[in-house]
Amino acid sequence: MAGEKILELSHISKSFGDSVILKDISFDVEKGSVISIIGSSGSGKSTLLRCINRLEEIDGGEILFHGSPIPVSGKALSRYRAKVVMVFQQFNLFNNMDLLTNCSIGAVKVLGISEAAAKKAAIENLEKVGMAPFARYRPANISGGQKQRAAIARALTMSPDVLLFDEPTSALDPQMVGEVLSVMKDLADSGLTMIVVTHEMAFARDVSDEVIFMDGGVIEEAGSPHKIFTDPEKDRTREFLSRFLNG
Repeated sequence: MAGEKILELSHISKSFGDSVILKDISFDVEKGSVISIIGSSGSGKSTLLRCINRLEEIDGGEILFHGSPIPVSGKALSRYRAKVVMVFQQFNLFNNMDLLTNCSIGAVKVLGISEAAAKKAAIENLEKVGMAPFARYRPANISGGQKQRAAIARALTMSPDVLLFDEPTSALDPQMVGEVLSVMKDLADSGLTMIVVTHEMAFARDVSDEVIFMDGGVIEEAGSPHKIFTDPEKDRTREFLSRFLNG
C-alpha cells in the first residue's frame, strides 16, 4: 500500500574505535521508493548501508524492518539479508561458478526453493538485465559492467523487498557505467524499493524520490531531488554540488 514503511532508521550511531562514523541517522524507507545517498568519500554512506544489511553492528539507535527489529544472527538474519539485499561495488560473484549458478544458489540455500525453480527465476532475472546469453559464462570471461548486471540479477532472484546498492558503478570503466545505470533505472521504474549510495549525480537527480546528503557522519540535508539539486538549504550541500550544478 502507499506509504507502507519497509525500513525505519532511528538515531543510528556507529564508531570504529575513537572515530565516530555515523551520528544520529534517522529516516524511513517506503515501499516503492528510491533513495539516493550522496556525499564525499568518508562521509559514512557505505558504513550506513552496511549497518542496514547488518554487515556492521550499530552502536546505538534502532533499525526496524516491517515494524520489527532486524535479527542479529542465525537463520533469521540470513532470511533478512535475503529480503534486504546488498549489491556491492566489487560484484562479489563466485569465480568458480557460472552466472546461472551464481544467481540461483542463494535462493536454493537461503530461501529453500528447488534448484529448478531457482534456475528458472535466475534465467528470468538474467534476461531482465540483458545477461541471459551469458548464463553459462564464468565471471572471469565477462566485463565489469556485465559482472555488475549479473550481480543485480542474483539479488533479484532472492525476490527482495529492498535492494541496497553500494556505489555500484565505482569499480567500472566509464563506458560500462551507463549500462548498469540503465538497468537500475528500469528497476526503479518497475517499483522496486532501492537505497543507492552513489557518486552519479544525474542518476540521483533523475531517478530518486528522495536524496540524502551526508557529511561528516550526519544527514546534512534531505529532500526531493528538485529541492536538493535546485534549492539546497545548507552551505555544505551547495559546496558539494557546485561542480555538478555548474557543469
